Amino acid sequence: MNRFTFARALMACSTGALLLAQPVSAREQLTGEQQLTKLLGNRVPGKPVSCINLMDATNTTIIDKTAIVYSAGAGTYYVNRPAWPDQLDDDSILVTKTWGSQLCRLDIVQLHDRSGGFFRGTVGLNDFVPYTLPPKIKAPKQD
Repeated sequence: MNRFTFARALMACSTGALLLAQPVSAREQLTGEQQLTKLLGNRVPGKPVSCINLMDATNTTIIDKTAIVYSAGAGTYYVNRPAWPDQLDDDSILVTKTWGSQLCRLDIVQLHDRSGGFFRGTVGLNDFVPYTLPPKIKAPKQD
């Protein structure tokens, strides 16, 4: 097999592998709203609050161009939808400067690139909507 034939065969195999891989990644891409719905599961929204206690926020998830979700124990998630969420990217690190023990509406969150650490932008927070698990319905007693 000469070099030219080998190169063509290698290119054909590479192209075939790329074509096979593309539908899988395209199928798994969810919109930000779909990702948020999947994360919230069967939780139901409550009355929005202006602030959350930082001690309760154990985990933070960024939903691309959609929202920031703060986990707060007992299955409660606080969803914050900034007015201009276009800067939100799940590959960012949130840097929040607070003046107390709470994170509140109108606080500014800086976004930094996860790999290089460079500044990517800011988002201003809105109200936090708590999502909680629905109460369990007790089965009727059978005599």
